Amino acid sequence: MKELGEYLKETRESNGVSIEEVSDDLKIDSFLLESLEEGNIRAFKDVLSIKEKVKEYAKYLGLNPEEIADEFNDFLFEHTSKISLSDILEAEKEKNKTKQEETKKVSSPYTLVKQKKINKKAIYIVFSSILVFILLILIVINIIRPKEEKITNELLSKKGKFEYYEFAY
Repeated sequence: MKELGEYLKETRESNGVSIEEVSDDLKIDSFLLESLEEGNIRAFKDVLSIKEKVKEYAKYLGLNPEEIADEFNDFLFEHTSKISLSDILEAEKEKNKTKQEETKKVSSPYTLVKQKKINKKAIYIVFSSILVFILLILIVINIIRPKEEKITNELLSKKGKFEYYEFAY
């Protein structure tokens, strides 16, 4: 990786471009670019992010990104083939342990209490909405009802008059 990083650095310097300029153009932290040039892969989260940064950097410098990616793959194969089986198994155990901790976090009592609070809020909102709806219905009924009673009283008074006149004949 150091040879690849030195090649990238030499190309950048021969193009007359500073680390800060590359950092601004590619939106990659200058520390990560310096780490690439020094061959320090520990500065990156994972191998895929390194590979993408290397390809992007190579393209920016006018190099063939696929050739540079192939060189990086060769380094990666050489590096990973030296990892012992016990290290791989240890990393797998650590990964499983992390997954179990995440599962515990999801089903913790805190999250369950939080979900109950959300349900109580939902019930409160639904109950309040129903109460407001009932109040609106009662208001509308009380507005319409006096008009109906007035009309009914007028009709009754007229009916009584008509009956009075009918009996008069």
